[in-house]
Amino acid sequence: MNPHFNRRQFMATAGAIGAAAATPNLLSALEPLPSNADPLFKISLAEWSLHRTLRSGKLTNLDFPRVTKEEFGIDGVEYVNQFFKDKAEDEKYLAELNKRCDDVGVDSVLIMIDGEGALGDANPKKRKEAVKNHHKWVNAAKSLGCHSIRVNAKSGGSYDEQVERAAEGLSSLSEFANGLGINVIVENHGGLSSNGQWLAQVIRKVGMDNCGTLPDFGNFRTGRDKKTGKDIWYDRYMGMSALMPFAKAVSAKSHDFDQDGNETKTDYMKVIQIVLDAGYHSWIGIEYEGGKLGEYEGIKATKKLLEKCRQTLS
Repeated sequence: MNPHFNRRQFMATAGAIGAAAATPNLLSALEPLPSNADPLFKISLAEWSLHRTLRSGKLTNLDFPRVTKEEFGIDGVEYVNQFFKDKAEDEKYLAELNKRCDDVGVDSVLIMIDGEGALGDANPKKRKEAVKNHHKWVNAAKSLGCHSIRVNAKSGGSYDEQVERAAEGLSSLSEFANGLGINVIVENHGGLSSNGQWLAQVIRKVGMDNCGTLPDFGNFRTGRDKKTGKDIWYDRYMGMSALMPFAKAVSAKSHDFDQDGNETKTDYMKVIQIVLDAGYHSWIGIEYEGGKLGEYEGIKATKKLLEKCRQTLS
């Protein structure tokens, strides 16, 4: 038995296992506590970590699984829809992407969706259009064997109005995704969605097993002070604690590292303990966004730090 496994973790994990047993397809992202032979969590790679390389044409979405495995030794991929925007309904393309994953032994974890409209749009007609626009990506996720699509909860209006509008859009999309066994997960990704309390309230209001969160270590910037021009931040550790009870995936955001290999903005050991305390033992996706290191070097540095935390906390 893990010597660092306390009663709080036991209760959280027991609850997660019970929920997963009730809906095994929808909650496949939540897994039982690993045995001594298994790692505390698995490491995947978010495609955005390579966005500059992809945009330069030096790498394609079809190459992504191979590079993930061969260059970084990582077994899970998290796609970004903008890198195969016109392929969501291309069965031949999706079959080839599946083959590329199978050839190197890589799992497709999720697809991050942007640019398909605001699911909490203040205009009801536009909100419905946004939901419909996401349908094809739910189908694509199913074809690729992903457990989730990551969406945004962008909205407009007052605090409470945005809760209602975002919950309505998410509920509608989650109902559609439910029939295909796909989760709809929301990332803290700017505006009120980066307020952990607000996003947790939205997810509770939706109240569906296949609607959850993708907590990102660093995306807690809620806006900018008009007087000072300074960014306004929600405390990242409070935010992670608020969102982890609903998490079906986790994003390890990184920018810069000190001489000891620690991320300079986030205490990885502290935040990963929050993740584990919530009973989460599945994929943690590397999302490197720094500029001092190249993309490949930044990904490797983030992986090394995650492995250090995993070994220490084990």
